[in-house]
Amino acid sequence: MRTSGLTRKTNETKISLSLSLDGSGKSNIVTGCGFFDHMLTQFAKHSKFDLYVSCESDTDVDYHHTVEDVAMLLGRAFNEALGDRRGINRFADATIPMDDSLILAAVDISGRGYLAFDVPFLSERIGDFDVELVEEFFMTFVRNSSVTLHLRKLAGNNSHHTAECLFKAFARVLRDASSLDSAFKNDIPSAKGVLR
Repeated sequence: MRTSGLTRKTNETKISLSLSLDGSGKSNIVTGCGFFDHMLTQFAKHSKFDLYVSCESDTDVDYHHTVEDVAMLLGRAFNEALGDRRGINRFADATIPMDDSLILAAVDISGRGYLAFDVPFLSERIGDFDVELVEEFFMTFVRNSSVTLHLRKLAGNNSHHTAECLFKAFARVLRDASSLDSAFKNDIPSAKGVLR
């Protein structure tokens, strides 16, 4: 089964996270940040991954450590759950709308962590959530999952819609790229023979 369960405890955060790539989109997310919980719930729903996150952190400071450390564990869990990547699609892209927002996302489960993020926001905060943490989430995820991810805003004025559209597009491309491809069956989709 393509699953992973990880924990992390520091002076700033205490996190438990479990991920199943072959789930049904079930989730239970408690991070202490309502907006981030909402984004991760959307991610689970639209990826069809089962995701459980419990996080206690120094939210009296801000949400930076919460977002960064959850993204770190999610990236590592995704990396671990994929195993040797045998039989996966590897590549995926999607253009996802949400009201005024339109996001293009493309991913390569390449073994190389890289983020191209061209998503300007028109406000600095969504409620009490700093929008700069959206890019921080994706940057930390790619560093720890070793995937190449391109995200680009094609349209959008409402920052909440833009962020939510990003997480939905991210979910869809990860789901499609990590899905098993019958054309490859037990093969690793790389001329090198490895995606690590």
